[in-house]
Amino acid sequence: MASATTLPKRSEIPTEYTWNLETIYATNDVWEADFARVTALLPDIRAYEGRLGESGTTMLAAFKVRDTAYEVWGRLFVYANMRMHEDSANSTYQALADRSTTLANDLNTANAYMTPEILAIPQERIESFLAETAGLDLYRHALDEINRQRAHVLSAEMEGLLAQAAELGQGPEHIFELFNNADLKLPLVRDEQGQEVRLTQGNYVAKFLESQNRDVRRAAFEAMLGTYRDYRNTLGATYAAQVKGDMFFARARKYEDTVQAALDPNNIPVSVYDNLLSTVDANLPKLHRYLELRKRLLGLDELHMYDLYVPMVKDVEYKAPFVEAKEQVARALGPLGENYVSALRTGFGARWIDVLENEGKRSGAYSWGSYGTNPFVLLNYQETMDSMFTLAHEMGHSMHSYFTWQTQPFPYASYTLFVAEVASTLNEALLTHYLLHNTTDTSVRKYVLNHALETFRTTLYRQTLFAEFEREAHRRAEAGEALTPELLSSVFKGLNDKYYGPVVTVDELIENEWARIPHFYSSYYVYQYATGISASAALAKGILAEGEPAVKRYLGFLSSGSSDYSINLLREAGVDLSTPAPVQQALDTFADYLAQFEELL
Repeated sequence: MASATTLPKRSEIPTEYTWNLETIYATNDVWEADFARVTALLPDIRAYEGRLGESGTTMLAAFKVRDTAYEVWGRLFVYANMRMHEDSANSTYQALADRSTTLANDLNTANAYMTPEILAIPQERIESFLAETAGLDLYRHALDEINRQRAHVLSAEMEGLLAQAAELGQGPEHIFELFNNADLKLPLVRDEQGQEVRLTQGNYVAKFLESQNRDVRRAAFEAMLGTYRDYRNTLGATYAAQVKGDMFFARARKYEDTVQAALDPNNIPVSVYDNLLSTVDANLPKLHRYLELRKRLLGLDELHMYDLYVPMVKDVEYKAPFVEAKEQVARALGPLGENYVSALRTGFGARWIDVLENEGKRSGAYSWGSYGTNPFVLLNYQETMDSMFTLAHEMGHSMHSYFTWQTQPFPYASYTLFVAEVASTLNEALLTHYLLHNTTDTSVRKYVLNHALETFRTTLYRQTLFAEFEREAHRRAEAGEALTPELLSSVFKGLNDKYYGPVVTVDELIENEWARIPHFYSSYYVYQYATGISASAALAKGILAEGEPAVKRYLGFLSSGSSDYSINLLREAGVDLSTPAPVQQALDTFADYLAQFEELL
């Protein structure tokens, strides 16, 4: 068995704390059978090349065989990767994950002709197909979306080439993931009891940066970022390759720059990104006011970067064992109605969640799955309030997937990254409201407000800082500058100086933090955390104030998948992110929590 200072092996984790991936594939042999099935469909997809303009019946048949292949492939991909995430050093599932990625590129190559061929068909003919062919109207929104992308779609030959190049484009992310989760060995550091403990991605914040012992915080901070500093040449080259790949695909598709290329497929105006950066920048004094309070409450002459996570309320030790956390979350989400809570409890009882950290397990947390499976959640649970909020957060994603998969046909059974963080952060907002309204203990109320303030700092301010770093790194590369580790560190340090410098002593080691952020390998993803929490703050306020009408609109949003553009779906739910207003409202909520905290003092 594992000792108190080492992580358990996967085989040592009790079954009830693991997810039940056998509901996807009972054995690897069944996985292999589906792999063969998708492989056999590739010629069937290619058989329709040059024929889509024949009739609506032909077009519909081509769409159906393509969708069948992608639906089955989705299960292959998530199963192989989630198995690998249980233990990143498991070579069996490394191989399955790699094969599923290669199969995806084969699929993308096989159907690469479809979009260019559809664009070559006169719009009037497509309209006649839609009118005459039963079942084809299902694809009307998808066909409209293809037409919207007309300027960025290439010839069939070039689309096939880009599809083949996609696997190369995924290389930097794959390299980073294996380095970060399988190869990187972080140092031993001493905990509050003076015991040497292996530093991990999972315990870095919860066990060390949140420690009331400042020496423990500083040592962990220096060990973590000192380690990434030692590898920053390799990681700098890896991230530079990611940016160069983004530039290649943006230029190939005739976009002005990488940010437009990232946002346009979801029909998100670049102004949404710019509004976020400018609105947060204008509200940095609110962050500085919060940091001044943190510095005063911690009794520090100087506030350092390793002091940002420790709770400001020292006299409350909030423990949240997993069983209790599930019950708290279920009660907190009661305002969303019986249908929502019943589905949530089903997930809790049916082993949708992989709970505990183990040796080789992927760091962090996520919700994943595919059409035809349950949603699944990966956690590295630490029995803290933060971990309880992470559970609520990830189950928000899972409920979004659950209601979409229950309602939408396969072509619209996913939701865009732009709305992905709305359901998750709304759950956090409702959990905060529940905790604040179900305790009269001033210390606990202060602790909850502390957590809420930290959620806004880390989700709205910090992710916007990350978004600004991504924008600047890509802008520098697009201007011809080499993304050396020195340049990346300089940009990252400069942003930390702007966000934190007026109050915090910005330690030099923070300049290396860019090297440990996995989301930078999903380019222009992190800004959506900030827009997501902005939208969810408004939606939660409406649900708590209006009740049933707002809940109905919200559940409609959760059930809509990608059946319309994300901006439109959110607008129908009651939030317009094409304006700066929701971001400003969220920052005003942050200021309100800050005022409540100050009043309790």
